[in-house]
This record gives sequence, structure tokens and C-alpha cells, in this order.
Amino acid sequence: MTGAMDELEARARAQLGHLADFGDRLAALSVRESSSDGLVTAEVDGSGALTGLWLEEGASDLGEVRLGEQIVATALLGAQRAFAARAALTEEFTAVFAEQLESR
Repeated sequence: MTGAMDELEARARAQLGHLADFGDRLAALSVRESSSDGLVTAEVDGSGALTGLWLEEGASDLGEVRLGEQIVATALLGAQRAFAARAALTEEFTAVFAEQLESR
């Protein structure tokens, strides 16, 4: 009976470790995207929230409307990349977790 319990505990620890690693990787997810002209760089986290914004010299020459549009468009591209990375991490987690469950 002890061997079966040890095996169950080891599997549970492995699954919890994998879940913790997944959470850490999601929390650390960050993407930087730059506009095609390089004047705007946006950084977003794994949930698509803007966490950083850099404007190069000459960005103000675009005018307030165009600059605003470029900031939003650049941040949106970054968010799309972040969501793609998040989806890839989730698929990887799901596959490994399913393998752990099947190995019982």
C-alpha cells in the first residue's frame, strides 16, 4: 500500500510542479512590438495590457491623431503576439498534463 501511495504522491507533486511552472511562464510573458517606421515601441504582458511605451525622436512629427493611431495599432499587434504565445503555452501545458494523467 505504501508503494501505491508514494506513486500517487509523486504524480501529484509532478502535476503541481507543472502547474506552478505554467503559472510562472504565463506571469513572465511579455512581448515588445515596434511600428514599421520604428517610431513607436509598445510592450504588453500576457493578458495584452500595455506595460511599456517608447517613442523615438520624430514621433511627435506624426501629429497627435496619427501618433495615437500608431500607438494603438502597435500595442494591438503586441497583444496579438502575446495571445498567440499564451495559446502556445496553454497547448503545451494541456498536452503535458494529459500525458501525466494517462501515465497512471
